[in-house]
Amino acid sequence: MQKIRKGDNVVVLAGKDKGRSGEVLRVMPKDDKAIVRGVNMVRRHQKQTQSQEGGIISKEAPIHLSNLALTDPKDGKPTRVGFRTQEDGTKVRFAKRSGEVING
Repeated sequence: MQKIRKGDNVVVLAGKDKGRSGEVLRVMPKDDKAIVRGVNMVRRHQKQTQSQEGGIISKEAPIHLSNLALTDPKDGKPTRVGFRTQEDGTKVRFAKRSGEVING
């Protein structure tokens, strides 16, 4: 089970976008990286295709998972993630800051 998953809201802890937050669009477990909406934007030259126009476009670059922290469901501040097993045997993630179970 991963600490950070697609759809989670995260806060950037280090780098040029420190303090900014966004939703995780994609996680790459092999590289320990994730793509977060609106964070770590880079400008790239795009060749024109049938479906997409050419030119210089802005897109999100991957950011290392160690520079991301999940937002606490209670107060929206960065928190560490723990795992616990519930009474029915399911394994869930919880916020170490508040003890709140993280959905998903």
